[in-house]
Amino acid sequence: MKLSMLVLLCACWSVTAEEDERLPNKCEVCKFLTVELQDVLEKTGRSKEVLEVGEVLDTGKRRRKIKYYTSETRLTEAVDNICERILQYNVHAERPGSLRYAKGTSQTMSTLKNLVHKGVKVDLGLPFELWDEPSVEVSDMKKQCETMLEQYEDVVEDWYFHHQDQRLENFLCQNHVLETSEQECMKEAWKGDMGTKRRDKEAESDGTGEEGTTHDAGEL
Repeated sequence: MKLSMLVLLCACWSVTAEEDERLPNKCEVCKFLTVELQDVLEKTGRSKEVLEVGEVLDTGKRRRKIKYYTSETRLTEAVDNICERILQYNVHAERPGSLRYAKGTSQTMSTLKNLVHKGVKVDLGLPFELWDEPSVEVSDMKKQCETMLEQYEDVVEDWYFHHQDQRLENFLCQNHVLETSEQECMKEAWKGDMGTKRRDKEAESDGTGEEGTTHDAGEL
C-alpha cells in the first residue's frame, strides 16, 4: 500500500514538474481571452436597459438615448478586468493541448488533496494553503492576455460595433492575431473526461447509463 502511494505521488509530481516548463502560447491566450469576453457579453446582452448620453445644453437639446446592448459602455464594462477571469483557471495536466487550461480542480490536484486528507504527507514545495493559488502558467496567461487586449483593442471594438454576426474567436484570433500555422488550439474542444465516457458506455450497455453531454472550452 505504501509503495503504491509512493509511485502515485512520484507520478503526480512528475506531471506537475513538466507543466512548470510549459507556458501558454499565443493561440491559447487568444482562445481563452475570447472565451471569457464572449461569455460576459452574452450575459449582458440580455439587458433591455436604455442609456442617455450627451450633455443637456442651454438650447434645450435633449440627451441622446441608446440601447445598452449596442453601447460603448457595455463593451467597456466587459473588457474592464476581463483578464482577471483567467486567474480562475487551473492547469489540468492530464488533458492534452489547450484543454489543460480549465476551471475547477484538476484530477492530479484532486488526487493529491485526497491523499493529504487521508494523512499521507505530500510535499509540493509550498504550503498546502497555497495549492489553490494561480500557477505560474495561469499567471503568465493573464499577463499575455492584458498585453494582447491592449494591442488589439481596435480590432475588438471593430468586431463589437460591426461584426457581431461572427464569433469573436474567429474574428480576433483567426483573422487578426494568429498565423494559419498557429491556430491548432482553436480546433480543440472539450468532449468530457474519457475515463468517465468509458464508464458511461459500460453503464449504457447494462441499460443503466444516461445520455452523455459534450462541452466546449467556454463551459469549463
